[in-house]
Amino acid sequence: MDFKNEIAVILDNQLDNLSMEDILSLLEIPPNVDMGDYAFPCFRLAKEFRKAPNQIAQELAEKLEKPEFVGDIKNLGGYVNFFLNKDVWVRDVIGKCITQGEDFGKTGYGQNRTTIIEYSSPNIAKPFHIGHIRTTVIGHSLHRLYKFMGFNTIAINHLGDYGTQFGKLIVAYKAWGNREIIEKDPINELLKLYIEFHDRAEENPEMEDQAREWFKKLEDKDQEATELWQWIRDVSLKEFNKVYEMLGIEYDSFAGESFYSDKMPTVIKEMEEKGILQDSQGAKIVDLEKYGMPPALVMKKDGSTLYITRDIAAAIYRKETYNFYKNIYVVGTPQELHFRQWKKVIELMGNEWAKDCIHVQFGTVSLEDGTLSSRKGRVVFLEDVLNRAIEKTREIINIKNPDIEDIEVVAKQVGVGAIVFQELSNSRIKDYQFSWERTLSFEGETGPYVQYTHARCCSILKKAGLDLTSEIDYEILSENEDVVDIVRVLDSFEDVLLRAQGKNEPHHVARFALDLSQAFNKFYHDNHILSSDADHKKAYVMVVNVTKNAIKNAMWILGMEAPEKM
Repeated sequence: MDFKNEIAVILDNQLDNLSMEDILSLLEIPPNVDMGDYAFPCFRLAKEFRKAPNQIAQELAEKLEKPEFVGDIKNLGGYVNFFLNKDVWVRDVIGKCITQGEDFGKTGYGQNRTTIIEYSSPNIAKPFHIGHIRTTVIGHSLHRLYKFMGFNTIAINHLGDYGTQFGKLIVAYKAWGNREIIEKDPINELLKLYIEFHDRAEENPEMEDQAREWFKKLEDKDQEATELWQWIRDVSLKEFNKVYEMLGIEYDSFAGESFYSDKMPTVIKEMEEKGILQDSQGAKIVDLEKYGMPPALVMKKDGSTLYITRDIAAAIYRKETYNFYKNIYVVGTPQELHFRQWKKVIELMGNEWAKDCIHVQFGTVSLEDGTLSSRKGRVVFLEDVLNRAIEKTREIINIKNPDIEDIEVVAKQVGVGAIVFQELSNSRIKDYQFSWERTLSFEGETGPYVQYTHARCCSILKKAGLDLTSEIDYEILSENEDVVDIVRVLDSFEDVLLRAQGKNEPHHVARFALDLSQAFNKFYHDNHILSSDADHKKAYVMVVNVTKNAIKNAMWILGMEAPEKM
């Protein structure tokens, strides 16, 4: 039973002035269990009814029909509060968990509609640093969230493998580079060349012109430029894949900016035919002044293209290739203007599907002693962060559980999980400062705490040795407040997923995992699960099993492993 929907039906029978959709959007889960399980605020009705919200709530509470699944309806401070019948609620929720098993929470909501998630997208030949962790981890979680909800998901890594920086690298490589040295440590050595280019270019500005000339050669398919570019791309991607393997990330496409280089002339021609391109001192622009934005520069006066040109070509290609339902870009907030301009240009080209292109923004990461900068070599490598987390986890395991099997596997699962969970446990929009101490902390509301709860469930199930069936005494469970608290969290999962997907906010799933872990650990400490009589043991062990499944699914969505031993 969808209890929230059923309560909305009860209210809908009495409220002619609100739609079911309005009622559902207003229904809340109270912050305190003493205030019931669902609450309907009456403040919005005060003006229309010309009554105080408290009076409206009182009259509604008295008039509403109370079905079997509702235990009580009360007016509490301008809210109509609904207290569910615990017998019906527990039986329904636990019964659904048992029926769904390891598929708990899956509804097929996505109806196999194709959704593209573009994320990570590092620049070739530059460090894969801590600043990339947000797009990588948030994007991976959204990809899994949409997949879990029944969407046909396409994961794209739109590599930054084109642009003037390649001209700079080619100039630097031809002047000071050594192929053998670079292949031993590609990113560090290429970064050194990049930094040296900028240091020398400050005194020799003509080097910037040389870089632009080499990039133009690359666009024109010059053999030497193309071969050097391909080599730099290959050695960089090999290094990036080490991080993706650690994070358990796989992509359906690595089509980066370069993939669209031969598709841009067609796009520019279409813009000209539709009359939206203008000449501006030899360059080509789209005037966006009347939309409150500066002009979008789509072609430089030397004929070379820009990031926005390639993004326009990519969006059109994706629509033609995948016919997407949603095309999601997980890119930092500083790029907001770029995406607003780009989306408006696509719209002006006559593409109504521009509305289905979504920029999922996130806050920036800075270091404790300033901002990240590839040009100045101020970076913290993401691979180093993950390795340090694994190393610290290994040290903790050696102290607390040195006899555990597969210590290296568990250290990696927990260490990487700690980093991922920290990234996803807060709203993505907030800026934050990277701190080694906070990142590698395993105390409090952390990923290791959730993983440990899952491992605890696995341990109990193994010790119980029961053949789990759906034949349990539900009365035992409905009389136990700790179980009711677990049921309350389990029942929220579908709502949590809808909210997370609707807002593209994985932190809602992280909060669910924490709430369920906390509810379960209280149940574990307050009840003798394995030493109870046969009926209690059977019922309690079933609660352990459904909790395990729910935590595992939440962690999968977040991009975390679920260790069975810790």
